Amino acid sequence: MNAGSWMLVLGLMLPLVAAARDWAGVERPSAGEARAIGAHGAGCLAGAKPLPPEGVGYQAVDLERRRHFGHPVLVQYVQDLGERLAAAGIGPMLVGDMAQPRGGPMAYGHVSHQTGLDVDIWFRLDLPTLPREARENLEQPILVDERSAQLLPGRWSDAHAELIRLATQDTRVARVFVDAAVKRDLCARQWDDRSWLRRVRPWPAHDEHLHVRLYCPKGSPGCIDQPEPPPGEGCLAIEPTPRRIVQARPIQTLPAACDALLRR
Repeated sequence: MNAGSWMLVLGLMLPLVAAARDWAGVERPSAGEARAIGAHGAGCLAGAKPLPPEGVGYQAVDLERRRHFGHPVLVQYVQDLGERLAAAGIGPMLVGDMAQPRGGPMAYGHVSHQTGLDVDIWFRLDLPTLPREARENLEQPILVDERSAQLLPGRWSDAHAELIRLATQDTRVARVFVDAAVKRDLCARQWDDRSWLRRVRPWPAHDEHLHVRLYCPKGSPGCIDQPEPPPGEGCLAIEPTPRRIVQARPIQTLPAACDALLRR
């Protein structure tokens, strides 16, 4: 990318970053009933609940970011998944970013995660229970070789595949985003029930974590779901996902309800 292109990207990003700082500066959720408002990449969250920093089968990482808030349905989903993984002898899972106290755009790291219905779950499964201060800035090993776009045998395991299956086989889940190499491996495995594979979608920059997105919950009429994924398992002609690409984020207009929520 040449200097002129970088200046264009920077010019497009500045208004978004400035707006995102306003949302990042909010310290507490709003009072009242929980509501996911708008779309995953242009929305906010009323009545958010914090995820307890640790629980059965999970521990939250990078707590200093203050991004472990979500709609109560998401918080319950994470806790339920932790229990299923513990019962399967997997984990504890590491829970990354969810949403900010009132959702909204983030200054770095994500375009989505704005409505309290998204959560990042790390592929790293080798750590014991750690004190909270030891969970900051942990290494996230990449599981996909950047040159070949293939899974690294010494890092990818059956436990990772089972983690994704357990994460996806839940009626609350709309999509799970992973690297294309991960999707290909899941498709090649023998599963008694393969219907959940449809909701696992390849996406760039998901070679060290999976990204779970839930459906809009009841009681959130202003929430906007993505269209359903195409029919079928999504296992044909899976192209490698691009490696990390610098792109300008489009500036999204948030719903009017989000403006009011930010200023409460």
